Amino acid sequence: MTPKHFTMRTLVRITLDVTASNKAIMDGSLPAIIKSTMDKLKPEASYFHTIDGNRACIMVFDMKDPSEIPAIAEPFFTQLNAKVEFCPVMNADDLQKGLKMWEQQSLAHAN
Repeated sequence: MTPKHFTMRTLVRITLDVTASNKAIMDGSLPAIIKSTMDKLKPEASYFHTIDGNRACIMVFDMKDPSEIPAIAEPFFTQLNAKVEFCPVMNADDLQKGLKMWEQQSLAHAN
């Protein structure tokens, strides 16, 4: 039996601790951590901004397996004292497909 191919469009939101990220900017490790993460994830989109006065970034990427989570999150936890959140997301095409599936299922149950 062939394993089912898994891919889930995922948004990761990373909120950096100000003190830890200041240090990482000064010692040059912040750009290296961001580059390494982006090289690994190959995000379809990435944005850098602030949340509640903290440096933050959002990246949208295709997660191939949930076991990827520690390799993505741990550098941010351990080196930048960051908060890391993962959330499955859809684009407009995914939403339309999902609504169509829901409509077909609800019609099938109504009959």
